Amino acid sequence: MLSLRISEIAASYALKGYARISKQNMEELGISSWDLIEIGGKRKTVVRAIPLESANGDGESVIETDIVTRDNAKARIDDFVVVRKADSKNATKVTLAPRNKALLYNTQHHKYLNNRLHGVPMTVGDKISVNFPGSKVEEFDVLSTLPSNSVVVNNTTKLDIRRRSAAGNDARVLGYEDIGGLDEQVKKIKEMIELPIKFPQIFERLGIDPPRGVLLVGPSGSGKTLIARAIAHETNANFQVINGPEIIHKFYGESEARIRNIFDVATRNQPSIIFLDELDAIAPKREKANGDVEKRVVAQLLTLMDGLRERGNVIVIGATNLPDVIDPSLRRPGRFDREIVLGVPDSNSRTEIMKIHSRSMPLADDVDYDKLSDLTQGFVGADLENLCREAAMISLRRTIPDIELEDSFHDFDSIKPLTVNMDDFLEALKDVEPSAIKEILVEIPKVSWDDVGGLEDIKEKLTECVILPLKHKNLFDAANIKAPKGIMLSGPPGTGKTLLARALANESSVNFISIKAAELISKYVGESEQSIREIFKKAKQVAPCIIFFDEIDAIAPSRSSSDTNNVSERVVSQLLTEIDGIEELVDVYVLAATNRIDIIDNALLRSGRFDMIIDFPYPDKNEIREILRIHTKDKPVKKDLKLSKIAVKLEGLTGADIASICNRAAILAIKEHLKNRKSLFRISEKHFTSSVKELRSYQRNNSVK
Repeated sequence: MLSLRISEIAASYALKGYARISKQNMEELGISSWDLIEIGGKRKTVVRAIPLESANGDGESVIETDIVTRDNAKARIDDFVVVRKADSKNATKVTLAPRNKALLYNTQHHKYLNNRLHGVPMTVGDKISVNFPGSKVEEFDVLSTLPSNSVVVNNTTKLDIRRRSAAGNDARVLGYEDIGGLDEQVKKIKEMIELPIKFPQIFERLGIDPPRGVLLVGPSGSGKTLIARAIAHETNANFQVINGPEIIHKFYGESEARIRNIFDVATRNQPSIIFLDELDAIAPKREKANGDVEKRVVAQLLTLMDGLRERGNVIVIGATNLPDVIDPSLRRPGRFDREIVLGVPDSNSRTEIMKIHSRSMPLADDVDYDKLSDLTQGFVGADLENLCREAAMISLRRTIPDIELEDSFHDFDSIKPLTVNMDDFLEALKDVEPSAIKEILVEIPKVSWDDVGGLEDIKEKLTECVILPLKHKNLFDAANIKAPKGIMLSGPPGTGKTLLARALANESSVNFISIKAAELISKYVGESEQSIREIFKKAKQVAPCIIFFDEIDAIAPSRSSSDTNNVSERVVSQLLTEIDGIEELVDVYVLAATNRIDIIDNALLRSGRFDMIIDFPYPDKNEIREILRIHTKDKPVKKDLKLSKIAVKLEGLTGADIASICNRAAILAIKEHLKNRKSLFRISEKHFTSSVKELRSYQRNNSVK
């Protein structure tokens, strides 16, 4: 028998009913891997033990468990529990009750449940988790076992599934192991919330008041509500939820009464956590509030939060993705003492989150989390959960292409071959985009460097300025150099500026926001500047990101020109401050294209804003031949067609002109083939010659006009 301190288990072991203890402790208990141990907290439960590897020996007095095992033992993290070797008998009969009342359980599930629960120990009163194909993890309560006490399920065990008429808590249990990529934030929240709830005497000894409010700030889907639910369960505290829009009532004083009632209930059931979800909906800035109700609600919240010291062990958690909208008086110490920012997860955090959401999925060996992490820049936790769900659905459609609901779809033997492989995740990436920029994200055509003829020097410059800093950031940090913030693409129309921007977006594999500059201009004062602020704000959220302003001369003309107006001047000023203001751009690159660089404001073209100006020349003979090759490689041209001979006739033309000539030559060939169907459909030199003559004639006529 040993006394061990409970610690949370790694995400990969969560919800599997394992406990990890050190090899030394296993030897002291006289057990080996997969033997049964009894954990005694406020109640006893039995689980299987696996070894805990610890290089420094810190794990010798620790037992790692998941949230379900901690609940079964009625113990919390950092509690000490008694651990001893267990000897459980095989179960003859087990009676289970699904916690999810909506679960459509039928006789087809018995065989699957027997298979999944084979070798699982359970005790009357335990909760067990089972992953059903095509659904989330389902939880069951163990109502009775035969023989009684602790048993182990085997192939001969009879399962009896019953539904309880009494209302129960159907919400799935959440613990810290269900939160990925937020280790620092969870650590801060434990300090702010767990310590005052578990050990209030510490703060009394220090002679200070414990924190009373924590504000969680972050984009939608970053895990604010998830953290609040997990902390409430881990602390075993009374949990009161205030959903912003539900508080507002049409009758005078009713909204304030509802808030007071929730705080009173929390005070009577200490320790308590009050969770204010979507705080910006009920506590906007009073000077900008349209109605009197919002002002009274804010005033009531201020009064109640100031009185938390007298209310005892009550803590308020607020969550919002619009912190600037909240009344400033709520954000001072004494009310919300600390603001914890939940940003967009980085590469390692995304890997951890995907492992959590796919831990119950039947994954193939080729699934590469590191590669998926590189392809999901800007994804928040909700986006990654959606990605795993879409990959599973694609696997389902691939394995069972024609699902007939009337057939024996619930025959789980036919579903056993289901596996989710890397191709399923890559296919799902085509349908899942970062939620933060869905309204401004554009579909980029699959254009690569090979689809751009010539311009090798420019490709090399863009690779050095954008792709290398993104893919080898550690080397740039080691050299203590910064990549250019902005790159201006300048040149005549049709020379390939926009085409090269598309290719760069695909080659860099980062989020790409394409902006048509002229669409930013609004007749309403302040809207154009607000649009630019929102673009840069969203780009920072989903960094690394490229912002591409096409035809930037439409919004950034020289402010010294007599043709400019107040709107243009304000837009230029906003651009200047966003690109090189006090708030630094991190992993956000600004790309712009123009054919009128002479009218661009000089302040934008200096180093530190647009650090590099790249001029696009007219293509030379070799580049013309390369462009011709690209535009004719999929066309039915004659074998004896000499592109070098045609290239001589195209000197002085742009890439867009050459593409137009190739298309016109194809149309002329089609017209000729329709007149004389005996000949084989091919594009010959004469079709190109005619197409060139038509273009030259059109250009001469336009120049005369």
